[in-house]
Amino acid sequence: MLISRLPKFLIFSILFASFAMAAERGPAVPDYPADRIADRVYVIHGPLGVPSVENQGFMNNPGFVIGDAGVIVIDPGSSVQTGEMVLRQIRKLTDLPVLAVFNTHIHGDHWLANQAIREVFPDVAIYAHEEMRRLVEKGDGKAFLATLMRMTEGAVAGTVEVPPDRSTAHGDEMTIGGVALRIHFEAKAHSRSDIMIELPRQKVLFLGDNVMSKRLGRMDSGTFAGNIAAIERALGTQAEIFVPGHGKTGGRDVPQTYLGYLSTLKGEVVKHFEEGLSDFEMTPLILESLSDFQDWVDFKRNVGRHVSLVYLEVEEELF
Repeated sequence: MLISRLPKFLIFSILFASFAMAAERGPAVPDYPADRIADRVYVIHGPLGVPSVENQGFMNNPGFVIGDAGVIVIDPGSSVQTGEMVLRQIRKLTDLPVLAVFNTHIHGDHWLANQAIREVFPDVAIYAHEEMRRLVEKGDGKAFLATLMRMTEGAVAGTVEVPPDRSTAHGDEMTIGGVALRIHFEAKAHSRSDIMIELPRQKVLFLGDNVMSKRLGRMDSGTFAGNIAAIERALGTQAEIFVPGHGKTGGRDVPQTYLGYLSTLKGEVVKHFEEGLSDFEMTPLILESLSDFQDWVDFKRNVGRHVSLVYLEVEEELF
């Protein structure tokens, strides 16, 4: 039946419902380029910073690998809109289906875009460490989505939780669609649920938020000792190309630089702790030692918090 033949009240009801549905969904995320970093391996480098109205909550580095039989996606992003953008970039390069998604850790800016992948590919396998799956069940995903809604003023509206449905652990090796992968895990690193995904053939390692480049993130649910250990593990692989959770992809200098920040910070806290200074008293002194990092995005927002967290960690280690 043509809509023009419907009663006017019904036409208005349909139009109102359509507008309401549109209002409940945030705007599309504009296209960001997929940068080729190795043979058949691509990264969409998101903007740096925290979720905002301007970036619509997109600020991580979604990656994908094109195999012989399908595509593997790593950390598709923060919202259904971001996931749709990632799929648009994949479709510019291949018509192969997405076979699997890997979520590196619990923070929602990396995985809430699972929804978009699952909507197009209902049978896609979504992998994460079992600790991340436990945290999602506990409610951490819903809490992060609520934060994204607030910080973006509703730009991520329409996004719903689609959790990982398969567990992976340290040392797992698998081949999916012709893509060989190896999983690395260090307990209590950036978020206590972090996996790193190695592509041995391409010598690429996706680091998740164990490493950031030119940006400081929060560390409230991780440990600095564990994060340092994770980076040392990453540097012990055969990888030559390193993809941070935020910031530009590069060589060994990417994890080495972030390791330098963490190691310097912890070393300075230990030194001043032994001198009897409080975290408040030592912070100005430590800032001088971290001068090489002060131009990083969110440095001022997070460095004081980092000092306090390391102080508590050192106190716990010593006593």
